[in-house]
Amino acid sequence: MTTPDTSMLPQPKPKEVSLYDHTRESLETLLDSEPRYRIDQLWKGLYEQFQDPADISNLPKSLRAKLAAIPTALRTVTESVSDNGDTIKWLWELLDGTRVETVLMHYKDRSTVCISSQAGCAMDCSFCATGQAGFDRQLTTGEIVEQVIRAARRSAPTRVSNIVFMGMGEPMANYDRTWEAIDRLHNDFGISARHITVSTVGIIPGINRMADEDLPVNLAVSLHAANDVLRDQLVPINKRYPLDDLVDACVDYFNKKGRRISFEWALINEVNDRPSDAYDLARIARECRAHINLIPLNPTPGYLVMGSPNSRVNDFVRELEHLGANVTVRRTRGTEIDAACGQLRAGHEVASPGTVVQVAAPIRRAKTPQ
Repeated sequence: MTTPDTSMLPQPKPKEVSLYDHTRESLETLLDSEPRYRIDQLWKGLYEQFQDPADISNLPKSLRAKLAAIPTALRTVTESVSDNGDTIKWLWELLDGTRVETVLMHYKDRSTVCISSQAGCAMDCSFCATGQAGFDRQLTTGEIVEQVIRAARRSAPTRVSNIVFMGMGEPMANYDRTWEAIDRLHNDFGISARHITVSTVGIIPGINRMADEDLPVNLAVSLHAANDVLRDQLVPINKRYPLDDLVDACVDYFNKKGRRISFEWALINEVNDRPSDAYDLARIARECRAHINLIPLNPTPGYLVMGSPNSRVNDFVRELEHLGANVTVRRTRGTEIDAACGQLRAGHEVASPGTVVQVAAPIRRAKTPQ
């Protein structure tokens, strides 16, 4: 199966232009009867104070009434809370009825928002709930930005310090809107580029474009396999952008940005957690000077293969460290609230009567050349 290029697919359009899709310049045009300082007050209220226009008290009531006619993009379908309030996940419905997810995670030293860049995903990764649901459309810049604004409002008085593009969708397949959102979140919201991370399954043209941008944002690559045979099964885009080319792009990114790359690795029992997998992963990580984030796989409906047990996770860590790799095991958050990408949306989709849900076939264990 050839993974489609979602940038070339026809895109359903949102029914209306939402508030956060407006640039400062387009708001000036829309509100051309207002003095410039009112636009400054509005922009500060939206992006520095995270306020709803109705609550921006230094704006006159007449202007607030005019702004009320501009819709916001996100309507809460459900909000789920776990980890004693440290993890909050939202399922949003957009103006055209499309649904996406956002997660806010509080840690001792930071508060991170995990945001979506597409509604659904066309990358078809076999163990991913979003990939199983298919692709709906690209998100607009405003729909991406508003996820952070709404999370920041909910997080207050704790300030959001980190943003990761690790929610639904492939950011590099929606590059222009993703980068416009990054630019606005950096310049107007005030997040340092070093606290913004873009995750990709390995879309090399996007990695190359990002390497030439001015902002030194972090790059995370969802690797999951370190040989082409297995990666072709787990991450089908590898057939278009094979590992050797991906490694070259990662090395180039590091050389241009000086930012350490992260390799994301969802541990799947007896699939990618063997000593041979650790050997191949460590070799690539050393070449790219990358840090490895091991992710215990959240259970996904329709996927027969399970995550690695704790004993195997610990063995895999020891093997990687012995091979000279830098590795961290990412703490699993929100399992009880379906915090893996796409799980919350899947849980709220109602199948039509008579619909048959297909169960994914188990992955063939690929033999790694020694």
